[in-house]
Amino acid sequence: MLENITVAQLKSMTLKELLALCEEAREVITATVLKNGGHLSSNLGTVELTVALYYVFDFPKDKLVFDVGHQCYTHKLLSGRYDRFETLRQKGGISGFPKREESEYDCYNVGHAGTSVSAALGIGKARDIKGEDYNVIALVGDGSFNNGLIYEAFNSLRLINTNILLILNDNGMSIAPTVGSMHEYLEILCETAERKEKNDRHAKIFERFGFRYDGVYDGNNLEKMIEKLSEIKESLKRESVILHVVTKKGKGYSFCEDNPEATHGISHGNNVETEYSEILGKTLINLAEKDNRIVAVTAAMTSSLGLSEFFEKYPNRSMDVGICEEHATILCASMAAEGLKPYYAVYSTFLQRSFDEIVIDICSQNLPVTLCIDRAGISGADGETHQGVFDLSFLSMIPNLTIAVPKDVKEFEEFLRFSVDYSAPLAIRYPRSGKKLLGEHSAVILGKWETLVRGDGKYAVIACGERMLDLAMSAAEKLGQSGVKISVINARFVKPLDEDLLNSLSEKHIITLEDNMLLGGFGALLDVYFSESEKIIKNFAYTDKFISQGSVSELMDELEVNSEALVDYVIKNENR
Repeated sequence: MLENITVAQLKSMTLKELLALCEEAREVITATVLKNGGHLSSNLGTVELTVALYYVFDFPKDKLVFDVGHQCYTHKLLSGRYDRFETLRQKGGISGFPKREESEYDCYNVGHAGTSVSAALGIGKARDIKGEDYNVIALVGDGSFNNGLIYEAFNSLRLINTNILLILNDNGMSIAPTVGSMHEYLEILCETAERKEKNDRHAKIFERFGFRYDGVYDGNNLEKMIEKLSEIKESLKRESVILHVVTKKGKGYSFCEDNPEATHGISHGNNVETEYSEILGKTLINLAEKDNRIVAVTAAMTSSLGLSEFFEKYPNRSMDVGICEEHATILCASMAAEGLKPYYAVYSTFLQRSFDEIVIDICSQNLPVTLCIDRAGISGADGETHQGVFDLSFLSMIPNLTIAVPKDVKEFEEFLRFSVDYSAPLAIRYPRSGKKLLGEHSAVILGKWETLVRGDGKYAVIACGERMLDLAMSAAEKLGQSGVKISVINARFVKPLDEDLLNSLSEKHIITLEDNMLLGGFGALLDVYFSESEKIIKNFAYTDKFISQGSVSELMDELEVNSEALVDYVIKNENR
């Protein structure tokens, strides 16, 4: 059915046929995600809701804005992308998130939480100004209801004066179980019918913002969803509505239903020996046993950042604030101001949301907060919104901030130990997996690098981070077989630079390697440092464009940041 389905055909189906379509969608999503990786349990939970939306509304004329986009796979299957669905999250294939460039059914690109209500209001206002006639729907998970951007949008609904439908998909989860007062509030609304009067009284908070609240309904009941959405479609001509539905994350796949957090995101082909997050959790536990100042903070990602055991062992020194990265940053700054030692674990892509708070709250006050930046560099199949390739650029400009990039998991552990007595802001960035131990490990000294391979005085390759040092070491071995000996230097501190080592370099050719954008990154710092010298500088970093999905190796090859490109550069210089 799915293979040749059109929206017009879907609208003519019987309930029995629609239910069969839902089951087929589940089968296709499950098979594809288990093969390619992706977001499984969240998509399985919204199959009936998405089919009902397609049955009632008129896409792509009507506009459906997803929050984050973890629930968009059924939408993609129903909007003419069945034949490409097997390419999900693959290089050159369809994205795991909505993309305007991919289909007219995707009206707004997303990837981070909390944006959908603002986007829906903007689209609705544009409709009104242009005198057009269509409906705007924002599909929001309860995890996003912790994000402050949602309430900024709520606060402007009456001012913007437009009508939208906000569907609150309440499954009690974001990536991790949803936490916080708003989650408790939504739980009150979901209580039994016997408490309906009390629930209605609580729901009036949404009316204060300008929404009519309607809930709570079973979002996996296709017949009820069609009935309710049809009713609301008429009322959207007069008012904005919040439709509160409850869905089962992982619906239809028992393992997912029982393990919604573990199956939120499925990895493919992961041969990881050690994850940096595992080292973070174990090391912080060991350090916290001896130092009661240490606290851990995360924004709705406790397990994936390796902090589950720490949270269990030290519940009073652990804080999951939900999807509120800015709040988490200020929380860390204020605790540090009162003598605690906060460790804020966060993915690089989500740290971007905290830029102002890092500048003003942490660094301008020179507070000893340690930012543990996971998934730094190319992250792979999640595509543009999740590549962690900007942090070196936007962090390196900030005064008072030290930036460390360990060469492997062992050095990462040493940096964490170093951080305990470090009395200023510190950022430690690292990829997801640690596959190599790169030689001996010298003591960590602030701002000091180490030379891993000594060359013949002509080429110095200065690399930061495990991936780049792996490339440099591989290139050194290949070049050595051709009689060319290059130096390989581990730039484990991007800021401050090791000026003593840089000033001592006899090599004329300086080559930098980094898992980051070229503009504003590590190479750019060295370009400035050597700007008045006679050194010849070559930077290997990512060009000025957003990086789409694909495997890490595929994307690095495409961007020509690999050992072959480094070898070719040196050989060409040798032959001049």
